[in-house]
Amino acid sequence: MSDVRLIIVTGLSGSGKSVALHTLEDAGYYCIDNLPVSLIDEFADYALHSDAPIGERFAVGIDARNPARDLRQLPGNLARLGEQGISTELLFLYAEDAILMRRYSETRRRHPLAEGEQPLADALGAERALLEPLREAADWSMDTSRTTVHDLRALIAERVAGERSGLSVLVQSFGFKHGVPTDADYVFDTRCLPNPHWEKELRSQTGRDAEVRAFLESQPETETLLTQIHDLVSHWLPTYQAAGRSYLTVAIGCTGGQHRSVYLAERLAAALRPACSHISLRHRELP
Repeated sequence: MSDVRLIIVTGLSGSGKSVALHTLEDAGYYCIDNLPVSLIDEFADYALHSDAPIGERFAVGIDARNPARDLRQLPGNLARLGEQGISTELLFLYAEDAILMRRYSETRRRHPLAEGEQPLADALGAERALLEPLREAADWSMDTSRTTVHDLRALIAERVAGERSGLSVLVQSFGFKHGVPTDADYVFDTRCLPNPHWEKELRSQTGRDAEVRAFLESQPETETLLTQIHDLVSHWLPTYQAAGRSYLTVAIGCTGGQHRSVYLAERLAAALRPACSHISLRHRELP
């Protein structure tokens, strides 16, 4: 059995693919950007049999400039490589159109599918439709609309770049007023709990602070909700693992993403850790 690991990084232009590849390169991966899909098999054969000192971990960037037929065939190509003993993962990054348009405005770069005087919005729509089969086939898809460059690097380094085995679980807190994470497998709403925001002395604190934790722990509903969330997620973890899933994202939200969701995400991550080979914790709305 080969020890070769190949990560395919793809997704919408402007969503952070270059950041992801640079992070993997810093982690020791041999990275190639914009490789034609038609050359994936040849590259994998080279990785398996080459005597060159380039290691056993590779990452390849794939974008929408490939022919649509080749993009549709990519999941099948990766499945065949898996049969040859190469460990493959498909990472798909995306963001909201308004965010992508703002990023392009800031960098003044040209979208790879823009032709002539074609509006950027049309190019983004064409790219989204073209890459949808890859998003559906991805081992991990990530919405980077509200993710900073530093956050993205940290998530890639923790979830993908490191050596790991088994299911990788991300527990993430968020605020509903800033939008629901579209890449979550589970979304839980904690707005039914008493809100520390309305306690003047707690307003400026977060769910990590002792006073907020004490306030929430004094509410009987808190432990009941946490227990039910934990029981549901932990019950289904073995099923996800048996199905060969690589990643699972559990999102816990409250109104602003500062108090209740942060507290429950911290508690849930700690409770799941004994059952998970790899667990990550992220608070989307905290600096």
